[in-house]
Amino acid sequence: MERIACSWCQVQNETSRTSCETCGAPLDVAALVTDSGWREAPRLRDMAEFTFGTSTCQVEGEIVPVAEVNLGQGDAIFFEHHVLLWKEENVPITAMNTANRSFGGMPFVVTIAQGPGRVAVSRDAPGEMVVLPLHPSMEIDVREHAFLAASSSISFSFMRIKGLANLLHGGNGMYMDRFITQGVPGLLLLHGNGNVFERLLAPGEKILLEPGAFLFKDSTVQMNAVQLPVKVGLLRRGMYLAEMVGPGRIGIQSMYVHHGSD
Repeated sequence: MERIACSWCQVQNETSRTSCETCGAPLDVAALVTDSGWREAPRLRDMAEFTFGTSTCQVEGEIVPVAEVNLGQGDAIFFEHHVLLWKEENVPITAMNTANRSFGGMPFVVTIAQGPGRVAVSRDAPGEMVVLPLHPSMEIDVREHAFLAASSSISFSFMRIKGLANLLHGGNGMYMDRFITQGVPGLLLLHGNGNVFERLLAPGEKILLEPGAFLFKDSTVQMNAVQLPVKVGLLRRGMYLAEMVGPGRIGIQSMYVHHGSD
């Protein structure tokens, strides 16, 4: 049977579909890649729909996208508590047991919503929703407060990156969230401020990023702080950039935000 391969997640789709059943990416639009190798994340159409497990996710809106999830029986998703937009009354929510961490001076809480029923999440910022289907035994690192939701089949942890304190204009460093699949696939939804681009680094290949632009990376990509000898005005200690070393994918956002230290 003839199939169409999604250029974003490589899943095979029926020829009658116009969007990928796994990530919602348009199948009738060619992937756009810059001369330097950056690929645009697919811009999901309003009301694009895709599935995971026995659940369905529908993307609503384009400026501040909303993920409306119809959870099937036995399925669940987790998300930071402040991204909850609405939920049906019958959908139970509980708090995930996480280590001490704060966000904006308040306790950092990860919430779990259990199916069946509908729940919707969104970030209060303009940008793009990035859908990352994760195959078994995959590890993805994401900048703090950028993940929108994840399926319960994905394990969640976080780490403090102390070496990047100066990159984020002071504080004790930044957190990076890590998402890992075991023997079953999972689904990870991210919110990127502005537009989102992805690039695949070859083994040993390096690129320097403005640290606020970092959105996600494969765990195989090393992330280091690099100080450049640029001292102008307030930059008396030099300019700090994030050095990314391949192999693996990296994702950036064009409207970057410097979060305060947690």
